[in-house]
Amino acid sequence: MATLKVKQVKSAIGGKQYQRDTLRSLGLRKIGQTVEKDDKPEIRGMIRTVAHLVTVEEIK
Repeated sequence: MATLKVKQVKSAIGGKQYQRDTLRSLGLRKIGQTVEKDDKPEIRGMIRTVAHLVTVEEIK
């Protein structure tokens, strides 16, 4: 199974509450923080919600 490396590059300040909640669910709290998540449809959906705040890299 592939892994996704998700990095927060923009602040959630001024964003909607559901976007802030999604970042927290992904485990992101600060700009520049990186987490690795399994490549699942649920994770892809969360990333799509905050795509303008994060960068994603696929790790094999």
